[in-house]
Amino acid sequence: MSLDVSPALLEQAERGEVDEVEFVDCVRTSLPYAWEMISSLVAQLKVDGGAFADNQTPPPDEQARGQLLRALASDAIRGALQRHFGVRLAFQNCHRVAVFPLDSSVDETLGRFTSARSQVLNQSPEFRDC
Repeated sequence: MSLDVSPALLEQAERGEVDEVEFVDCVRTSLPYAWEMISSLVAQLKVDGGAFADNQTPPPDEQARGQLLRALASDAIRGALQRHFGVRLAFQNCHRVAVFPLDSSVDETLGRFTSARSQVLNQSPEFRDC
């Protein structure tokens, strides 16, 4: 499933620039699992504080997994989500989403999370086909 783009949003894109608020709303309604995952992690980060908040539970089904992949693999979607929520997003395997504050004090932690070493250490046979 791609984004469910309304005729009005498509027309806007055909004329020129797309309003980011409308684009973010399109993402919210098109990718509800991904939206809820990121929203809940942002809320967790605000409540708990710390360097980041992350999800380590695999999605319940392939549709949900696909939503995460679409949201985080698309530069446009990922960028819009980061600006909307005021965070930096990171992604490992096909389900471990993390949100980091924009604060540069967590740059080292973000660097470790997104490193090749962390990716290798986060491998598991059950993630082969994700």
